[in-house]
Amino acid sequence: MNPASVHPHVDQWAQARNLRLAARLDRAQPALPARGITREGVLKRAVGLTLEATGCEAPLGSTCRVEAMGGSWVDAEVVGFAGERTYLMPSAEIAGLLPNARVVARPGLGGVEVGEGLLGRVIDSDGVPLDGRGPIRHEGRMSLTGTSINPLMREPITTPLDVGVRAINAMLPIGRGQRVGLFAGSGVGKSTLLGMMTRYTEADVIVVGLIGERGREVRDFVETTLGHMGLSRAVVVAAPADRPPLARLHGAYRATAIAEWFRDQGLNVLLLMDSLTRFAQAQREIGLSVGEPPTTRGYPPSVFAKLPALVERAGNGAAGRGSITAFYTVLTEGDDQQEPIADAARAILDGHFVLSRRIAEQGLYPSIDIEASVSRVVTEIAEVPWREQMRKVKQMISAYTSNKDLIAIGAYQRGSDPLVDEALARWPEICAFLGQDVTQGASVADSRRALAALAERKAA
Repeated sequence: MNPASVHPHVDQWAQARNLRLAARLDRAQPALPARGITREGVLKRAVGLTLEATGCEAPLGSTCRVEAMGGSWVDAEVVGFAGERTYLMPSAEIAGLLPNARVVARPGLGGVEVGEGLLGRVIDSDGVPLDGRGPIRHEGRMSLTGTSINPLMREPITTPLDVGVRAINAMLPIGRGQRVGLFAGSGVGKSTLLGMMTRYTEADVIVVGLIGERGREVRDFVETTLGHMGLSRAVVVAAPADRPPLARLHGAYRATAIAEWFRDQGLNVLLLMDSLTRFAQAQREIGLSVGEPPTTRGYPPSVFAKLPALVERAGNGAAGRGSITAFYTVLTEGDDQQEPIADAARAILDGHFVLSRRIAEQGLYPSIDIEASVSRVVTEIAEVPWREQMRKVKQMISAYTSNKDLIAIGAYQRGSDPLVDEALARWPEICAFLGQDVTQGASVADSRRALAALAERKAA
C-alpha cells in the first residue's frame, strides 16, 4: 500500500526534506568561479608539423586561425595541450608564419556541409570544389567526427549487395552494411577494381575518399576509372599526398560524414576509402609530432584508437534508415599481410579481400585470391545450396594451387587424387569464371548461375 494514499501529507513532507538536503549540499560545496575561454593567443613555436601557442584556450578538435604575412590566415586544429601551451596542427601550408603571430580561436567544432548537390562533384578535404563547376548547393550540416550508434539499434546484415564483380558476388558475397578490407600491394589492380564497383553496383549513392594518393591518380580515377556514368551518382573527396596530414585525416572524416547523411535519408550507400593505410599514416605523423611514443613499428597508440572509430561509423543504420557498405583499401608493403595496419584492420572489419601479385602477373583480373579472402556474413546472406557451391569451387582452386608446382614440371601423375584431376581438367573454366573484363558488369543473379554451372558440371 502506498503511504501517501493513507496520509497525503507524507509525500509533501518528503519533498520538503529533499529540498532542505539539496540546499544544505549547495552550501557545503564552494561555488566555482565562472571561467571563460580565451579566444586569442600568440604563436610561440613552430617545429615540423606542430605549432605551439600560448594564451589561447580552445577545446580539442576546435579550429584556430593563425595570422600569416600579408594579412592572410592559416587554419589549424587543436590536437593537444600541455600546461600553458596549446598544440595546433595546420590544415594548409604554413609558409609566411612569424613568431608571436596572433592565434584566434573560432567558436564551435565545425561541421560538414551535405546535400544532394554533392552528387557528381569532386571536393577537397575542406569541402571546396575541385572540378571548376562552381559552388555547391547544401541542405544541412553533419558532424565531422560523426555520432555513435547504439549497436543494438543497427539493422542486421541480411541482404546481399550487388557490386557488379562476378568473383565477389558469387564466391565472397557482400551484405548491405558490411565493412570490408581490400588488401593489396602496389600495381595489382586495386583502383581498377574500385572503379568496376562504382560503375556496376546497385547502390543508390557512391562516396569515394581518395586519401593520400598521388595527384595524378586522382584525376585518372575520376575521368578514366570512375567515368561519367560512375561520377553521376558519386561524390569524390580528394586529399592527395601533398596535403598536410590533418587535411588527409579530414578527407576521410568528410567522406564518411557525407555517406552518413545519405544513409540517414534511407539510401543504400557504397563507401570506397582509398586508403585506410594513408589515413593511419597521417595520424601517425600527427601523433609523433605532439610527442606520442611510437609503439608498434613506429605507429603511436592513437592510430589504433582512430581506426575503429572511423570504421564503426559505416554499416547499417537504425530501422527505417539506409546502409553504408564500405570498402577500405589497405596497402600491404612488400605484400606483408601481417603489417600492423593490415593486422589491425582485419580485426575490426567484417571481412577482407586479398589482391594477389602472383595472380595479377598471370594476367587474371580482378586478381582476388579466393583462398586468402573471406566474407564474414556469408552465413547470414547465402543459403545452404549456395554455400555448398562455393565450397566445391574453393576446393578445386585449393587443390590446383597446392599442386601447381608438381603439375608445372610434369611430376603429378593423373589418377593420384580425383579432386586434383578434376581441378586440372576444369582449370581453364575456373579462370574464365574468376576473370572479368573491366567493361562488363555481372549481377548477383548472373554470378550465381555461373557459379552453379561451374560447381555442378562434371569434367569431361
